[in-house]
Amino acid sequence: MTAPRPADPPSEDLSRLAVLHGVATSYSPSPDRTVPASATAVTLTLAALGVDASTPGAVRAALAARERERDERLLPPTVAGWSGSPPAALAALPEGTRLRIDTEQGESRTSADALPPGVHRLTATTPDGRTAAAHLIVAPPRLPTPAGRSCGLLVQLYSLLSRRSWGMGDLGDLAELAGWAGRSLGAGFVQVNPLHAAVPGAPTDPSPYRPSSRRFPDPVHLRIEDVPEAAYAEDPERLRALLERAGRLREAVLRNGALIDRDAVWELKREALELLGEVPLGPGRRAAYCDFLAEQGQALEDHATWCALAEVHGSDWHRWPTGLRDPRSAETAQARNGLMDRVDFWSRLAWLTDTQLTAAQRAGREAGMPVGIVHDLAVGVHPGGADAWAQQEHFAAGMSVGAPPDAFNARGQDWGLPPWRPDRLAESGYAPFRELLRALFRYAGALRIDHVMGLFRLWWVPQGHPPTEGTYVRYDAEAMLAVLVLEASRAGALVIGEDLGTVEPGVREALRERGVLGTSVLWFERDWEGDGRPLPPDGWRADCLATATTHDLPSTAARLTGEHVELRDSLGLLTRPLEEERAEAAADAGEWLALLSRLGLLHGTGGGSDTSSEEAEIQAVHRFLLRTPARMIGVWLPDGVGDRRPQNLPGTWDQYPNWRLPIADAQGRPVTLEDLAASPRLHALMEVLREGGT
Repeated sequence: MTAPRPADPPSEDLSRLAVLHGVATSYSPSPDRTVPASATAVTLTLAALGVDASTPGAVRAALAARERERDERLLPPTVAGWSGSPPAALAALPEGTRLRIDTEQGESRTSADALPPGVHRLTATTPDGRTAAAHLIVAPPRLPTPAGRSCGLLVQLYSLLSRRSWGMGDLGDLAELAGWAGRSLGAGFVQVNPLHAAVPGAPTDPSPYRPSSRRFPDPVHLRIEDVPEAAYAEDPERLRALLERAGRLREAVLRNGALIDRDAVWELKREALELLGEVPLGPGRRAAYCDFLAEQGQALEDHATWCALAEVHGSDWHRWPTGLRDPRSAETAQARNGLMDRVDFWSRLAWLTDTQLTAAQRAGREAGMPVGIVHDLAVGVHPGGADAWAQQEHFAAGMSVGAPPDAFNARGQDWGLPPWRPDRLAESGYAPFRELLRALFRYAGALRIDHVMGLFRLWWVPQGHPPTEGTYVRYDAEAMLAVLVLEASRAGALVIGEDLGTVEPGVREALRERGVLGTSVLWFERDWEGDGRPLPPDGWRADCLATATTHDLPSTAARLTGEHVELRDSLGLLTRPLEEERAEAAADAGEWLALLSRLGLLHGTGGGSDTSSEEAEIQAVHRFLLRTPARMIGVWLPDGVGDRRPQNLPGTWDQYPNWRLPIADAQGRPVTLEDLAASPRLHALMEVLREGGT
């Protein structure tokens, strides 16, 4: 059997055209290796950007048009700059060019010097009469460095059940956790998974990283009893019956070993919310709701319209009647008018959820947390969902975000998320990105950005092609960062970039320059440029959130014992013989334990003679994190009770219950929020952090 012939590389003209549109013609999976992109991948990617490169003649025509545009254009659609330093794009204007800047604050200026932060309108007129207009984004030079170190908890909210939950953790539980952790543990923050709105329909994709909308939260997280209208339900017996059914769902998870069933939880909550929707809002509540509708404007109307239409036509808008696929069509407007009650229902749910999210952040801050709730921004959205429908002109049709082949995954990855078009973002002044961030910062003390490298470039995979047949598309990182810093500074919030894995040179430095923290996970921190051994504490970076593990990785207990290898073997996920994997995992853990021992960190704390060797090792891991200069230290909450199971096992779908496991103890018994609050093991671990790791 012969090996497949390598795909044809792009021609010289096609390569030049690609570069002019920010499309890469090669990528480097490692510093010593460069892989060319195929001509097919480049051509299809250009087509998704509205550029015809299907024939040599089309390539030449598109190339000439792009070069002519580049030579004649005075300004790009969006100019980004930083307070105190005029944007570089202005220096390239012809001498004598007159500027008019209409600021966000309502002023009109003729100079770019000392502009206030904001999104302004820039008009340039050259001496020969040519005129150009652009969006001008001005941001503070960087986000402030966090004042002092903060330690906090990392948790997947659905997994945190209390004795009041309806079968999965909710925003009432989050507020309780924040209030308790801030007051009793001295925690500075609680980081949660993305709480974005999911695509409706059963079975729902349980992953929080493939939402219908990142702009609006999911009402499945509502605590029904905390909605004020619950006290005035016209059919209290029916509501009481729903509470009893919810109790059975909760007990099935906590006592009978059942998995978290998001669909069953939503079925009950939706019925309850329909009941509460019949309760008239009081004058004050009505005024607050109307304010929310006015603040959210078109974005909320679009989201609620999509939800109402999905109830009738299904959750993939590509399969709707043709006229309804356009959010601005006359057919959609007519359908919205006919479904106004349902549009109002979904708008009201968005308001209720926003209210409880805000309350959770307030609970954390009132409990003394300097940060409060750290929310998570997923990389993208489901192609059939609300955001992709409402903002379809900003998404690249026929493309999906993923990752190229590398040493860990020879086939690459396709995440099934449509990417934003960088050209359309720039033309809009990055309005979708600005509005998204503004919405999340309403109730976030900090924002974690999943795959933060996507601010710089994303791997686009053409539909119907394997991930190996993709290529990178570059974004204007200066503009993306300016928007991010501007909105975070307005909210007084921190930003944490998830920058694990293969990171393009210069990305971490650019993020650090703007005050965006990185993410450092203990098991990945080795001297990769030297002997490969575990990196000592003083070798770690300061501008990061340092943790022992994440939701995609084994728990610390499983990592230390090697149980994660046995789990992967039982699911057929190993690519090497079991003994090799066992030996490598044991050597990895052994090297870290040896370093902890040399540093004098392996001793029991808070548990006295009852502290097991496993607990002592987990405590030592966190003492080590405290020895680093990291500005934020995160404790994976399941580590506090010895949970063995990862919340998500990449590479699995049906083989493993991803995103459906409650927090459990070392024996696999589910642990409630009330149990966590009383756990000697968790208190002992958190005491290590409170004492500074001594």
